[in-house]
This record gives sequence, C-alpha cells and structure tokens, in this order.
Amino acid sequence: MSLKTSRRRLIKAGGLAATGLALSGWPLLKKARAAERPNFLFILTDDQRHDALSAAGHPFLRTPNIDWLAKTGARFTNAFVTTSLCSPSRASFLTGQYAHRHGVLNNLTPWNEQNTTFLELMKKSGYYTGFIGKWHMPGKGLPDLAGQGKVDEFISFTAVAGQGVYWNCPLVRNGRSMKKDGYISEVLNGLAIDFLRQARGRNFCLCLSHKAAHAPFQAPEAYRGIYDQEDLRLPPEYLAHGLNFKFCAPHSSSGILRRGTMEDEYRRYCETLKALDDSLARVFEELAKLKLLEQTVIIFAGDNGYLWGEHKLVDKRFAYEESIRIPLLVRAPGIVSSPGQNIDRMVLNIDLAPTLLELAGLPVPGEMQGASFRPLLEGKNVPWRKSFLYEYPYDPPYALPGLLAVRTETMKLVKYEKNKLPDELYDIENDPRELSSLSSNPAHADRKRQLQTELERLALEAGLPRNSALGRILED
Repeated sequence: MSLKTSRRRLIKAGGLAATGLALSGWPLLKKARAAERPNFLFILTDDQRHDALSAAGHPFLRTPNIDWLAKTGARFTNAFVTTSLCSPSRASFLTGQYAHRHGVLNNLTPWNEQNTTFLELMKKSGYYTGFIGKWHMPGKGLPDLAGQGKVDEFISFTAVAGQGVYWNCPLVRNGRSMKKDGYISEVLNGLAIDFLRQARGRNFCLCLSHKAAHAPFQAPEAYRGIYDQEDLRLPPEYLAHGLNFKFCAPHSSSGILRRGTMEDEYRRYCETLKALDDSLARVFEELAKLKLLEQTVIIFAGDNGYLWGEHKLVDKRFAYEESIRIPLLVRAPGIVSSPGQNIDRMVLNIDLAPTLLELAGLPVPGEMQGASFRPLLEGKNVPWRKSFLYEYPYDPPYALPGLLAVRTETMKLVKYEKNKLPDELYDIENDPRELSSLSSNPAHADRKRQLQTELERLALEAGLPRNSALGRILED
C-alpha cells in the first residue's frame, strides 16, 4: 500500500490489518523441517518505547502489522537496552556486546572496524546478508562493509550526521551514491523487498534499520492530525509541573523544549509510528508471496525507549523504565512453543546476536556478552539472568552525568559519576513508575548494599574497566 493512499483507504486498510494479517491467507506457525536453516529479518526502529504499540496496550496507537508478529510469535514484556542511546544500542544489537566493549559510546563515536557483527558471521557461513537503513555510527563517512566482504548489501545514509531525513534522503549503496526519492520508511521497506527478491533460493539475513520514529517527527500527509482529538494520558508530574529543562535533550529542530508543545510532538511521534507500521505490511506480504514466511525468523525491536513527560523529562539516556525498556517481538516458525505468548524474563539487546547465531546453527563467539534466548522461545524452563548492568557514559553537551545501574526483577539502583546526582533506589515491584527513591531511607540500607554488591559483580563480569569514568563510579 503506497503512503500516498487517501486517509479513507488508510483507515480501511488498517481495519483489515487489525484483524490479524493471517486473514489475507498468511499462515500461522507451522513446524519447519529440522534440516532447513532459517532465514532472518531483523527490523529495528528508532526511539520506539516498549508500550508504543497496540499489542502492549497503547490507548490509541494502532499497529496491526507489528501486532501480527506478537499474535503469531512471542512478545518479550521485559526487554531492555544496556545503553539507552541510538548509536551504542545499535552497535550492541549487532555485536552482542556492551558499549564499553564495542567502543561506540555515544552518537558521535565512530564504528571500530575490528568489531564483528552477526551479519559478518552469517555471511561466512553462506548466508546472503544485508544491512539497509540507519547505521548512525558516523566516523569519517560509512564503513565499507560490502567492500570488505562483511555483508553482501550495505545501504545507508550520512545526512544529518547519520540521522537521515524523512523525505528524499540521499542514500549510499555499497560505497556509491544512490537516489531514491520518497518517504524514508517506504523507501527502506522497498529496498528490503528488493533484497528479498534477490535472495530467493538462498538463505538470507537482513537487518532493516529504520529512521522512524526519531525527532523531528514527520509522517506523510494522510497521517497528519489523525490523533489530534485523542486523550494523550500524559504523566501527572508533567501535567502539574511541565518539563525539567535542565535535563531534557535539546531537540531544537523539533521544538520539544518549547513549553506546551510536547503534546503536539507526541502526536507527531505516534503518527510517524503508524505510518511505519502500515508500510511494514508490504515487507510481510512480500515474504508471503515469495513463500518464505515459514522459513523466516522475524525479530522486531526498538533501539531504546523514550520518556514522554515521565519524571518531567523528554529524552532517553536515563535509567528509568520508560527509557531502557523496548519492544521485542519474535516470530519464529517451529521454534516459538505457544504462538501469541508473552515472555516476562529479562532479555537485552546484547542477546540478539547470540540468539540469531544459535538459531542458524552457528557457534557463538566468546567475546559476545549476551545470551541466546532461544530456550525462552521454546518454552523451556532454564536458568536465566536475575539482574543486568545498565551503563551510560557522559555524553556532552547533554547535562546528564555518566551513570551505572543494576536492575533486578524487583529493584533498581542507580549511581552517578562523581556523585553529581544522588543515588536512586526503587522498589519496581511496588513502585513501577519509580516515583519514590528509597536510597536515603535507613530501612532500606541493607537492600541498597546488596544491590551495590550486585552492581560490582555485574561490572566485573562485563569487563568494565575500573579506571574508566564509569568504572570509578563503583569507588564512590
């Protein structure tokens, strides 16, 4: 469906998709033959927080195509990033490593050519591989992944320091300029369809990395204003006190920091996500036409969460739940034990690479720090993490200090570089919105000490250098 479609046709198409795309003849999960290696399609969105889809109960945003993955696969309800920032998180997805290990510490840090991605390992094993979309680890232009033989197709953009633009974005394909006018989500999905057609008859692994929905939020004209009458249900702390401008990211291009405009920006954000969801139908329909749905594992995730007024903030970076939790949906024919299930174990972005490699029957390199969540998809009761390390290196000119955090199934401890902000301790089980820090409460001193010990253990296990700025937080 073209994004030039009229609003009436968009609503009609959305209504059909809302019933579950299997109505168009798309099959549910069937048992794939054990001898076949699966194909892989990894779809990554930008700044889409964990509840910004209808499958997660959003009050008005309808995402039937993304929801179809949850209905015919599995949705992880406790999926997190280890650094809530675009470039470090994207590198963690690709490498299976923490930011302090792969070296992409902020949105301006160049990609380390010594890093190994799951795409490179898949290609070595015979997969036809591709990366299409937002790379955003700038350095001096884009890495020559295709020229170096690390992928077969590498299509990205360098505009706006790698952020790209929503309309008529200049592209680079395998080191050469490429012109594809149109709306960026539609363009990238069209290029993904081209890739799928080229791959037919070969096992493939494609990373489809979207710009949407990063600020400044823009959707095609047919979507503009569709949520103007919706009750946004914004957090009471924002409604009562507005934004804390000291710690809000300076999105001057989008106008978020002009007091009173956050409501409009949030509506534009939802419009952008809706346009993306509608456009994704083309990709799924192409897989069906090519008779590849039952041989393809589809993974959908966001690169980080986003605060929309919670704690009087608009941004990511922070260790709050809205910032670090992401959507993660997996459709894996013959692997997901109960299609439509929710899985509540804590999984991380660094788990993606080892999971894909295991599903492909490939060894997982020792330098990968995540764990394959294949057993969770299969419904197996296996030992799993009870806590994880979150890190955010100081990223000037933003005001937020560097921080470390440990998050368990019920608690969270946050510590800041050089004690620039007070420690924060939250009982997530009883205070899920993290409104009341217990850090200075003597009644919780033992719990805080236990979490401090766990934070130190996790940092040691992850190889965080003790002489780094983040490592020194453990000494304060």
